[in-house]
Amino acid sequence: MHYLVVDDETRLTDLVVRYLGESGHSAEGRYDGPSGLAAARDPRLDAVVLDVMLPGMDGLKVCRTLRGEGIDVPVILLTARGAVSERVAGLDAGADDYVVKPFAMEELLARLRAISRRHPGPSGRLQVGDLVLDPEQQRAWRGDCELDLPRREFAVLHVLMENAGRVVSRLQLLDEVWDGETDLRSNAIDVHVSKVRAKVDRAFDRTTITTLRGRGYRLEAAP
Repeated sequence: MHYLVVDDETRLTDLVVRYLGESGHSAEGRYDGPSGLAAARDPRLDAVVLDVMLPGMDGLKVCRTLRGEGIDVPVILLTARGAVSERVAGLDAGADDYVVKPFAMEELLARLRAISRRHPGPSGRLQVGDLVLDPEQQRAWRGDCELDLPRREFAVLHVLMENAGRVVSRLQLLDEVWDGETDLRSNAIDVHVSKVRAKVDRAFDRTTITTLRGRGYRLEAAP
């Protein structure tokens, strides 16, 4: 799971991020409302931990803005002890749950697990190592960097990621990406694979996509 933690108490934010990392997840922190809102728009997020009191834009407004934009990422609000009105306002703003400060890390993680079960991540999203591809939104990332892939290059990467660790023949790419519109004797397939490799591998000094002469291509399962 990949989580976002937004709280202006930097020590607390960093502590939660580190705890989530040690628990086998990935997490990132933000310390004010505007940067938290921007980070919460990332479609790869599984949930957001959001403090109510934030500089620049409070957590309730962040939550309402996300919901107004049609972003349904699960949100857990951090509220002050006894602030019932905050909790009610947060739920009305579209938050899914809340945790009262101070809290135990184990409780927060349990609530994140529960909320993730109720709101499964984006369907059909593929991930191989730090490569992530979202077929529905037609977007792909290497780590935190979004890749600029035209339609055919995106389709080539999609086929390779669906078959990670297995050889994808030129005939398979011809059928799935070009729908028979080109000829195996054409260099269109090789050109597009080379362009994808340049953006996915060479730009990041990686070797993820390999060519197997006479057989096809393979995206390594653990780049």
